[in-house]
Amino acid sequence: MSEERIPKRSEVPEEFKWALEDIYPSDEAWKADLEKLRGMPEKVEAYKGRLAESADTLLSFLRLSDEISVLADSLGNYAQRRSDEDTANALYQGMVGQVTNAFVDLNAAGSFETPEIIAIPEETLERFYGECEELKLYKRALDRTRLKKDHVLSEAEERIMALAGEMSQSPENIFNMFSDADLRFPDAEDKDGQKHQVTHGSYIPLVQSADRVLRKSAFESMYHTYDKFKNTCASTLNAQVKAVQFYSKARRYGSSLEAALSANEVPVEVYRNLIKAVHENMEYMYDYVKLRKKLMGVEELHMYDLYTPIVSDLDMKISFEEAKETVLKALAPMGEEYLSLIRKGFNERWIDVYENEGKTSGAYSAGARVHPYVLLNHKDTLNCMFTLAHEMGHAIHSYLSNKNQPVVYSDYVIFVAEVASTCNESLLMQYLLKNTSDKRKKAYLINYFLEQFRTTLYRQTMFAEFELKINELAAQGESLTAEVLNDLYYELNKQYFGDGIVIDEEIALEWARIPHFYYDYYVYQYATGYSAAIALSQRILNEGETAVKDYLGFLSGGCSADPITLLRGAGVDMATEKPVTEALKLFGSLIKEMESLF
Repeated sequence: MSEERIPKRSEVPEEFKWALEDIYPSDEAWKADLEKLRGMPEKVEAYKGRLAESADTLLSFLRLSDEISVLADSLGNYAQRRSDEDTANALYQGMVGQVTNAFVDLNAAGSFETPEIIAIPEETLERFYGECEELKLYKRALDRTRLKKDHVLSEAEERIMALAGEMSQSPENIFNMFSDADLRFPDAEDKDGQKHQVTHGSYIPLVQSADRVLRKSAFESMYHTYDKFKNTCASTLNAQVKAVQFYSKARRYGSSLEAALSANEVPVEVYRNLIKAVHENMEYMYDYVKLRKKLMGVEELHMYDLYTPIVSDLDMKISFEEAKETVLKALAPMGEEYLSLIRKGFNERWIDVYENEGKTSGAYSAGARVHPYVLLNHKDTLNCMFTLAHEMGHAIHSYLSNKNQPVVYSDYVIFVAEVASTCNESLLMQYLLKNTSDKRKKAYLINYFLEQFRTTLYRQTMFAEFELKINELAAQGESLTAEVLNDLYYELNKQYFGDGIVIDEEIALEWARIPHFYYDYYVYQYATGYSAAIALSQRILNEGETAVKDYLGFLSGGCSADPITLLRGAGVDMATEKPVTEALKLFGSLIKEMESLF
């Protein structure tokens, strides 16, 4: 499609639009199901106070929950996907609002579920399983709910916790309003004196510029501005950490880390092992810094030099058809079963391919039960080809989990969400490197791969360590002042980047602009997911059919077991340091390969 003018939605050919008619043939059909959903709260409330009544009653309630899940999945996906096609369309914005309100009513009606399930005596539940074979399907789900028993409070206390919920979101809301709406940065200047607007959106492109004067100016614009508000930023982050500490203590967890990871059934050792493994392999990052300094030809490497490509851009124009063909070739080691699903997605319009006026930006995969839906805004670039491979990884994961698991276990947890997508990217990169003889093109590809390692494995682990340390300081009664946060963050940068780079004092303020520090121990999953994906891609390439079979079992697992067990079945044990260590060894080998090209 032409990139000269962004087309209207009506001008995009049907073959490049996703097939939402596979969910509902019309808006009217959607509205009919919405009315069904609006009638569900009454059905749910009919079970209040009755879940321990009998095995049949409990089974009937759980089956109703499954029915609601399927209905809500279709309603939510159709409305949100339609809205994302054109965010200015008031009709579909309204439909999203309608279904969201229906979900709120359902959640309110079903608020009795967790307390009642927890209150069922163990002997009663065991008797239910003996009386009703069909109820055993839900045993894992019931066990997961009942694991919360030690952390559920009295009815009065739970009401107080619920009332405090909106208040606890205040630090994140304040940060977002301050950072996104109120904060303004001075223009950056390039070597020719031309001014460039600095925003959160323009900052990374500016520090990726080949113009070093511009990079430094943008860097200083960003962090000198945050420095003026460092006490406000510190108070906001301190409030976030205090809220996290409050909830973990109130619910009787050993630490805020344990409280956050328990939702995904991830042991705290996984978090700590990630940090330990990265610490033990810092030499690869130091080698990378040394290589970057050499290839950039600078006397001193600075923090504002880390994002500019060390290999200049190549004009690699890759059409969508070519991208699909290359992705299929790269994923050939996954076997015909996997490839057939990729082709199914390509041929049966799972993908909304090109940008149109009003279409939501970026890319994602939504795992609808009928089949996944992938949103792209494809441009004919290398990055967009990797995005296609990435999102189709998510799509096949969702497809296989939905097709192989009952409704109650069909969703996979966030801990493993990026594994399948990144595994596809790794296989694509290794295919391209193997089939590229041009020295400059190979260097460009290796640089692309190195940047993924640096920004995902090292940088996200540094974020995770910072978050852990500030929570530990708060637990010890330490006040998280701007000085404390700056000193901690600066020292972590020194540790992670080493002596080969000037650790500019401005970088001490970077913590103030990172929204993920308001997500409660979220960032570590980028690094663990990346490590698992690299390990899985290597096993698939080295071991072939056996590894593929294990991997497809993982993709089909949903949440039928905890994520560590599911990954272990695929041949990767995230309870150990090995996957992280092996991924970092690959990073080291890529650095050596890059060095050999120059």
